[in-house]
Amino acid sequence: MSAANPFPLSSSRPRKHAPKWADLTFALLTGLGAALVMVLLAAFIVVLFIGAKATVELFGFRFLTNDVWISASTNPHIPGNIYGIVPFAVGTLLTSAIALLLAIPLSLGAAIFLTQQAPVRLRGPVGQLIELLAAIPSIIYGFWGLVVLAPIMRYEIEPALQSWLYWTGWFNGPTTGVDVLTASVILAVMVIPTITAISRDAIAAVPIHQKEAALSLGATDWEVTRNAVIPYARGGVFAGIILGLGRALGETMAVTLTIGNKNAIPTSLFSQGQTIASLLANQFAERSGPLELSALMEAGLILLLITLAINVGGRMILSRLQRGQGVGRE
Repeated sequence: MSAANPFPLSSSRPRKHAPKWADLTFALLTGLGAALVMVLLAAFIVVLFIGAKATVELFGFRFLTNDVWISASTNPHIPGNIYGIVPFAVGTLLTSAIALLLAIPLSLGAAIFLTQQAPVRLRGPVGQLIELLAAIPSIIYGFWGLVVLAPIMRYEIEPALQSWLYWTGWFNGPTTGVDVLTASVILAVMVIPTITAISRDAIAAVPIHQKEAALSLGATDWEVTRNAVIPYARGGVFAGIILGLGRALGETMAVTLTIGNKNAIPTSLFSQGQTIASLLANQFAERSGPLELSALMEAGLILLLITLAINVGGRMILSRLQRGQGVGRE
């Protein structure tokens, strides 16, 4: 090895810079990919709006305030078609909210256990089993909910809830097992893998010195998790919750099989109802004419806008969390 060139295997000639056309091509291709994503989103909105134009012109804002969905061809006692999105929007938001209330504690507990408490040899297998829940088709969840969960809810859980919590007004009415509560439980099971996986990654990314500092001050495991781990990882945990909510809002088949499919605003958790997604699944093939098809397209547009609004709002809140002290990655 010579003193002039301590690295004899490398060339002594300076490396040439990549030609400018390569950088321009790379920038163009990546920009094109980003633009295509935006074009697809805009195309979804435009196609749905064009399809919904007839009901937008006929009903206007009444579509957002009507609480009935009736076609004149199926009910000769009414003078015309009446379409309103209120029962289905309420069913969508109600089932998704209850699903999150049930799923967040379980998901966060599982993520904390996998990263903080579980033996190392169990973390991988248990984590993979939880993530496998996300690979189960939604129709399988629906069949399981209808065949297994619904009878348990009808004869065991719902009567007990009714006897204990009837005074709240949320648990009144006949217990059928095919209702808003059962659909919400199914949704909770379906979103648990998403929230758990993202929360686990966020918690695992907390620097080890932050935990060790808390332990050196005499903090217990609970105090370390509460004061050192969760504040740092809350951005990632919140991102997982938003993704889970997005899946709950758009879930179709599992909800369709377990919610009862009644076109009415739920008056309790034991009421049968519908979500916007189950409405589209039930009515699209049996639509009575072009006007109902237009109403279904407008319902799909509203579901898309609700999902976008919640995700944009979630991103804004997440950005504020990440600007706070001790917030980890998404």
